[in-house]
Amino acid sequence: MLDINELDSLPSWAERLKKASLPVYIYGMGDGCEKLLRAFEQEKIVCSGIFVSDGFKRDKVFHGFRLMSMSELERTGRQFAAACAFGTDLPEVMERIDALAKRHLLVFPETAVIGSEFFSKQKLLSRADDIIKVYELLEDRASRSVFVNILKFRITGDISYLSEYSEPDEVYRLLDIGSDEVYADLGAYNGDTVESFLRFTGGRYRHIYAVEPSRRNFSKCVKKCLPLDNITLINAAVSDRDGTAVFSDGAGRQQTLSANGIQAAIRSLDSILGDTECTFIKYDVEGEDIPALLGSRKVIESCCPKLRTGIYHRPYDILDIPLLLHEMQPKYKLYMRRPRYYPAWDLELIARI
Repeated sequence: MLDINELDSLPSWAERLKKASLPVYIYGMGDGCEKLLRAFEQEKIVCSGIFVSDGFKRDKVFHGFRLMSMSELERTGRQFAAACAFGTDLPEVMERIDALAKRHLLVFPETAVIGSEFFSKQKLLSRADDIIKVYELLEDRASRSVFVNILKFRITGDISYLSEYSEPDEVYRLLDIGSDEVYADLGAYNGDTVESFLRFTGGRYRHIYAVEPSRRNFSKCVKKCLPLDNITLINAAVSDRDGTAVFSDGAGRQQTLSANGIQAAIRSLDSILGDTECTFIKYDVEGEDIPALLGSRKVIESCCPKLRTGIYHRPYDILDIPLLLHEMQPKYKLYMRRPRYYPAWDLELIARI
């Protein structure tokens, strides 16, 4: 059940840390740690130090703190609170986090995957009408449970709200993916999601459009997918228009719009497809989900393709994207599912008629 008053009564992750009156250490380094340090400054929380998992290189200074190992910190015998600054789906790392949470107060502060805006409990609750509308749009009990628990997690940073998760192929089954799909893989990375689609369909499909902006990732995708028949490979980012934009030239999946970086083509899916039918679209576009959806308006309105899209990159995607999609195509039944992951990354919205 959704109870706005219950959400309001939950302590925020920052309130939990302050109430504990313990020294607070950040677990993890890199970009996530930098975001947490900014969040701590905003919330007036003192960072007592930074630690990493045993086995990582130590004797290193990060933002003025000497990195410690988890074991080194725990050998001091002092009680402390830990704020996690990274994401993982590796079972052994998730088990390590679970064990740490049993010994110490542990939170996962909600910092945006993309962009600099921080999640705010107050801003979330100011959108109570939107929260209720999204909850009512969701088609099944599992989706509503995921939605409510994610909101509770984002407020509190408490991983106990992430105990429910889906198996990898559940989304394909929920979408009733068949053997005659015209599949648009937007954010195809190195071809791994094309591979998972083909595994599920037994290699049967009508056509695949694989679109990826990163030159390095696109090269890997081409190598992996070139032997396939009936596939169109496009080195571009998807957006609401055709043109060019500057992207960060980061490694991995996260190539994002940036003030500095490399220039890449951007295309709308409507432009790519023209009048061609599409039956299934996957969006994994690193925070550009709303422009990508707007650039798919024609195909969504005319074809009602099955959709799966991330709703976790920006703080309020969990509200903004379902509401936009419902406005674009009211026929859709909407579902939410998430894989086993700390924190609540890879949360997906699934749509079908």
